[in-house]
Amino acid sequence: MADEVVLLNFWPSPFGMRVRIALAEKGIDYEPREEDLSNKSPLLLKMNPVHKQIPVLIHKGRPVCESLIIVQYIDEVWNQKAPLLPSDPYHRAHARFWADYVDKKIYSTGKLVWGTSGEIQEAAKKELIECFKLLENELGDKTYFGGESFGIVDVALIPFYSWFYALETCGNLCMVKECPRLVAWAKRCMQRESVSKSLPDQYKMYDFLLELRKKFESHS
Repeated sequence: MADEVVLLNFWPSPFGMRVRIALAEKGIDYEPREEDLSNKSPLLLKMNPVHKQIPVLIHKGRPVCESLIIVQYIDEVWNQKAPLLPSDPYHRAHARFWADYVDKKIYSTGKLVWGTSGEIQEAAKKELIECFKLLENELGDKTYFGGESFGIVDVALIPFYSWFYALETCGNLCMVKECPRLVAWAKRCMQRESVSKSLPDQYKMYDFLLELRKKFESHS
């Protein structure tokens, strides 16, 4: 019981998907607990009193919050299998930089592509494609962002693959045309069981995001 690992999560969250992928990569058994974000559980409010957000990893009764911090925690605690961060300090700093870039850019910009229309959507679409192209340049001809090994930048970015259909449909864009390398990389990642089992179906995600968009519109 003292060793138990619990994940407070909500299935469409790309941030929660990161944690699920990291846990799967390490082969860690855990108890998933699905949160209703419109009626947050007392456990979530107790474990993350500052942000009151998912995901929260509870390990031995102690909470770890914020997805990239959780992924790094998982990598450090269960360090005997499949490292997600390079051992070299420079390469580790470099990987953290790009994971942070994904964190700061993709969610907020992508949300404007599927969640808005008109000039705001057009500007967001342009910015999102620029972000993706920058990431493509960083990827280059490598198998993964970390080279041959699947690592933290891949973990940070791949959950957004579940948004691709929504981005294409709502934003009227073609990801293969705009970012062929990134799509090829995403398909390589999807061949990993840790990823394919952690990401929801793109059509299911599209339906969820469409409902979310309707809520935004009714409140604006």
